[in-house]
Amino acid sequence: MTTTPTLDEELSLSPAEVATRDRFEQLVARLSHQSVVKHYDAYADIPWDDPAYAIDPDDPRWELSRAADPLGATGWYQSQPPGVRSRIGLYRYASAMKIGLEFENILKRGLLEFAFGLRNSDPTFRYAYHEVIEEAHHGLMFQEFVNRAGFDVPGIGRRERLLSQRIVRLGRRFPELFFLFVIGGEDPIDHLQRETLRQRSELHPLFETIMRHHVTEEARHLSFARHYLKMRVPQLSPLRRFRLSIAAPTILGEMAKLMMQAPHDLIREFGVPEAVVREAYTENPEHRRQTQDALRKVRRLCRETGLINPVSRWVWQRRGIWADD
Repeated sequence: MTTTPTLDEELSLSPAEVATRDRFEQLVARLSHQSVVKHYDAYADIPWDDPAYAIDPDDPRWELSRAADPLGATGWYQSQPPGVRSRIGLYRYASAMKIGLEFENILKRGLLEFAFGLRNSDPTFRYAYHEVIEEAHHGLMFQEFVNRAGFDVPGIGRRERLLSQRIVRLGRRFPELFFLFVIGGEDPIDHLQRETLRQRSELHPLFETIMRHHVTEEARHLSFARHYLKMRVPQLSPLRRFRLSIAAPTILGEMAKLMMQAPHDLIREFGVPEAVVREAYTENPEHRRQTQDALRKVRRLCRETGLINPVSRWVWQRRGIWADD
């Protein structure tokens, strides 16, 4: 029996295949068409007020699994009362959505900067606006979830907020670096959501619906970013290409940590001991492997586009995110 390829597989072209502008524009037109025929509305397509979708902080379906966060596998977490375990999990998911919507706020502003400099009739303008619209709906559904979860989660830190303006400007000044940032934020969370959907047999219906909507549309966004880089990186000057090769593991290491580790506010809120944090993250070889696995696709992209050199590979290794795949 044959299986229907996923959107990622269907739209995965090599740098040679996407090198010509015509081939790239054909792919962009296809992505834009998919945004018309398969998209979601944050409110029309989620039954927020259905009693089955209500959020109960004592619901055991909020408990963390190994796929969702290695904190859930620690003895400390497993020793907590059921209500505490479910609240930690709900806080973790609400925090991830708050960070996600703030990341997508930066992404939307950068996409508009990118589109601002495009010529008339450039099909990437239409695609960029489709993505902005879809990301706006993601932000709406993430914030609605946060509001209903009942935790006042803070989102990204002060440092990230200060850096956000510089990242937004990259959309026009250095779009290749901007789309690398996009992949750095989207790839790890996409990997986590796919793993959660694959491994968890029983998920809260609201949480599952949000993830499925997000994964479906992010496949298009990641496909565009990857193929834009496949087309553009070989055309960069040697200096810009070198800058990009060093920026890649630096950005990816920071973004993976932000997306794949419990935030400091959760650790403070629930009094997670420092030894447990080390057990779950910094001294956990399984977490290191999961992080490397989450970045497999972008490592492959960097290899394909010539962004791996002796210096950049050393940075990947220093960040703990290198793997020979």
